[in-house]
Amino acid sequence: MAIAGADPAAVRRVFRTEAPLSGLDGFAGELDGRLVRDVLGRYPVFSEPGDPTSWSSDPTDLAAPEPVPAGHVRDERGDRQVWTLPDPEPIADDDRAVSAVRSAVLEAVDAVRQPVPIAFSGGLDSSILAARLEGPLYVGGFEGSHDIAAARSAAAELGRDLHVVEFSHADIERAVPTVVEATGRSDPTDVRIALPLYLVAEAAAADGHDRLAVGQGADELFGGYAKVANAPESGRTAADTVRGAAREAVGTLPRQLERDVLTLRAAGVEPVAPLVADPVVEAALSLSGSLLISGGERKVALRRAADFLPESIRSREKKALQYGSLLSREFDRLARQAGFKRRMDDHLGQYVESLR
Repeated sequence: MAIAGADPAAVRRVFRTEAPLSGLDGFAGELDGRLVRDVLGRYPVFSEPGDPTSWSSDPTDLAAPEPVPAGHVRDERGDRQVWTLPDPEPIADDDRAVSAVRSAVLEAVDAVRQPVPIAFSGGLDSSILAARLEGPLYVGGFEGSHDIAAARSAAAELGRDLHVVEFSHADIERAVPTVVEATGRSDPTDVRIALPLYLVAEAAAADGHDRLAVGQGADELFGGYAKVANAPESGRTAADTVRGAAREAVGTLPRQLERDVLTLRAAGVEPVAPLVADPVVEAALSLSGSLLISGGERKVALRRAADFLPESIRSREKKALQYGSLLSREFDRLARQAGFKRRMDDHLGQYVESLR
């Protein structure tokens, strides 16, 4: 396939107009002798250094894969940025801004071809998917984890059945090499984020599914991170406003989506990510800082927009996947059991290397 995610004719139109949010919701691949990748990097594409004619959507096909940057074109002359995300003035009317988010989210989710299984943690993002999509719900984690408990509670409130994927230490040990090879990343942070996603997707694939709906992107777009809520006091962002810090978080999406797409494909499923569809991105970029974070509450606009969910789910705070599933804790436990103590330099990195 020359282009993933869209028809080549549609991508040509986007190339001519240089419209970053054209409604194509992501694309990547070869177009008229050049490699292209959409503004959020929702589909990955790689080539050999200095040779854009030798390319693939799977980095394991190449000897030295270099990702095409999001929003760029790559040809024999190098990389050129074509698309950048818009930076609109925030909508002054809060009710109108929330209504725009609600309309965009419902449009994107309802456009998904059904039925489709859902990676479900019981939090706001995956519950939006579960409330609108038909298909089995899958949650993964170690016994006693926050995510399994939250998913059971939320699934019961939504009247949905839930498939629980209980992780084991053996799962970690066998999955690490696969995740590292598929993503080309051995950094422990990337590995710990990818592992629970891989194990849940693997279970869905074993049940005969070839797609998995995920809530990726909502934290970045709608102010779900503590570093955004605490900007600029935390010192973890360059921006000096909440809105600016959220914009920085959106800028991390291409790298994260690349990792997640490659992880899911390695597990045997294709990701379905409606919360990074163009209408949702456009609505999120138009939010004021107070509709991102207010009084310590994160993702304010998205919570208000999801008024079709029970209040107990809308108000629920969620832990990051690697922590809510207890994957990070057990990963560290295994590393120490293998002799890689915390006092050692990069003990988790060394543990990852030992499993490859």
